[in-house]
Amino acid sequence: MLLNLTNHPSPRWSEKQTDTANETYGAIQDLPFPNIPSGATTEEVDALAGEYLQKVIAAAPAAVLLQGEFTFVYALTTRLQAQGVPVVVGTSERNVEERDGKKIVQFDFVQFRAYPRMVD
Repeated sequence: MLLNLTNHPSPRWSEKQTDTANETYGAIQDLPFPNIPSGATTEEVDALAGEYLQKVIAAAPAAVLLQGEFTFVYALTTRLQAQGVPVVVGTSERNVEERDGKKIVQFDFVQFRAYPRMVD
């Protein structure tokens, strides 16, 4: 299964993204992204990544869709990759249309892309 660890619950995904996840990973499970205070220290974020590593490992996903606060994503991605858990990001095309002087932005899902592995 694909573990969705983002601020975007899977019931709100596009049909294309949902279908791709189901076809590629078999199912989708949501794990809400943690609220990370802007005043959190590096050590606090690192500790939170350690806690979430345990949650992810317990869920035993085929892959993790991980997007959000950058330092947390980095800390958790490196831990997951070290455990052999694939980590992916959803890619999309950003389409902007102007209507009545307002910009309307729509993101159209394209694919899931693996995070590059860290170099040892």
